[in-house]
Amino acid sequence: MRTLGYYDGYLGFLSEPQGMTGRDACIVDVGAGTAAFSEAWVAINGIPIQTTLIEPSPAMLESGRAALRRRGIEPRTVQAFLGEAVLEPCEVVLAAHVIEHCPDPLVALRQMRDLLLPGGRLYLVVSKPHWCNVIIWLQWRHRTFQKNEIMGLIQEASFEIDRIYDFPSGPPSRTSRGIVARRAN
Repeated sequence: MRTLGYYDGYLGFLSEPQGMTGRDACIVDVGAGTAAFSEAWVAINGIPIQTTLIEPSPAMLESGRAALRRRGIEPRTVQAFLGEAVLEPCEVVLAAHVIEHCPDPLVALRQMRDLLLPGGRLYLVVSKPHWCNVIIWLQWRHRTFQKNEIMGLIQEASFEIDRIYDFPSGPPSRTSRGIVARRAN
């Protein structure tokens, strides 16, 4: 992820003004993988009150835990798929390239909404149509979302869209779209 520019892309996405520092927030990273998205959050916003990683793969969960430990964070780890974990709602949910792999993206978005307090924010990175995603599809069999399609799903899941982020360079500019959405009260 780092060598392809995704970590740097996440830094750019999370650098946009958001009105909250890490010290003010409890965050949950859904489908955390190597925790690159959480690491970027910490680099931009500081250490959160609590960080929870949800990830079904034990190896990836350990990789994510090790990455955050190097930043002085002892994350709570939950080995589970989205929807299986029962957590207290928090202020921030991070989800990078997760709903592309879920059987029903709308259900996944609603499950993420339920992880948030009213007014909490979802930082979502999704795959968009581009020929580069064909190469990724060959390994992961993920789906991509047209801009209007993902916007409609997010709104249907009871979020208000704060902003859309177009990654400026590298593979993320061709494969990904960033969206910040707030849980409607």
